[in-house]
Amino acid sequence: MNVQTLMQLLQEIESEDPVDFSGLPFDADDLRQLACINVAEIMERFREDNPAEDREMVMAATVTRLILENMVLQARLAILLQEEG
Repeated sequence: MNVQTLMQLLQEIESEDPVDFSGLPFDADDLRQLACINVAEIMERFREDNPAEDREMVMAATVTRLILENMVLQARLAILLQEEG
C-alpha cells in the first residue's frame, strides 16, 4: 500500500468522521500525509519478512494503540475543559 492510496482511504473515512484540526499550528493535509507515510513505512517493514497474518496482527495492534491514545487524549481534554468551565 502506498501513501497516495492511504490518503484516498483516509479522505473517505474522514468524510463520515472528520478529524478536528482547529487550533493547531499545522497544515491539516501535511499532518494527514505524515500519518500516511508512517503507516506505509510500518507496512513495508513488516511486508518483507512476515506472513500476511502477522502483518494483520501488527496493524491491528497499531490501530488499537492509536485508538487508546486518542481516547486518553480526549479524556484529558474533557478534564481540562471541565476545570476551565
